[in-house]
Amino acid sequence: MKADVIKLDSKKAGSIELSDEVFGLEPRADILHRVVRYQLAKRQQGTHKVKTRSETSYSTKKIYRQKGTGGARHGDRNAPIFRKGGIYKGPTPRSHAHDLPKKFRALGLKHALSAKATAGELIVLDAAELKEGKTKELATALKALGWTKALVIDGAEVNEAFARAARNIDGIDVLPSIGANVYDILRRDQLVITKAGVEALEARLK
Repeated sequence: MKADVIKLDSKKAGSIELSDEVFGLEPRADILHRVVRYQLAKRQQGTHKVKTRSETSYSTKKIYRQKGTGGARHGDRNAPIFRKGGIYKGPTPRSHAHDLPKKFRALGLKHALSAKATAGELIVLDAAELKEGKTKELATALKALGWTKALVIDGAEVNEAFARAARNIDGIDVLPSIGANVYDILRRDQLVITKAGVEALEARLK
């Protein structure tokens, strides 16, 4: 499939042939859902923690005598049934990550790219480069292009001046091709890929 190439000043810069294997698939919501769940589960900290009865701070002295009170036989006030006692089977630090085959993750990335292409939200940029890393200069260019929530994917390396200028603009993310992922692609309204980024992604996913 063919796509137009533009420059940062909105002028056309020819066209490019996009691989149907990467950008021309019929997007499947189930595949995208599984990969997004995998990503979010992997980055979840899992640091939630409660104290068990062995960790709560209270006297270990027997509360009252064993017999003759008419009450239940208790030994220690740290038991879970008491106020400020330990929690029984509460959350402990753990990893929420689960496995997903590498081929399936690559397939998910293809479907995410195809979903943006199908929706008309894929833009191919000639080059994401600036002479000076001025936020004002880039913000003016993006406003003219109408990019409010965009992910910019460059080649193997991101232009330092461009990345520095984009750092202070809300809603704009810049990633190298190796950092392209399903969640970041889907959460932005526009997907902007440079020509170098297209080549790198196609080489990575074919």
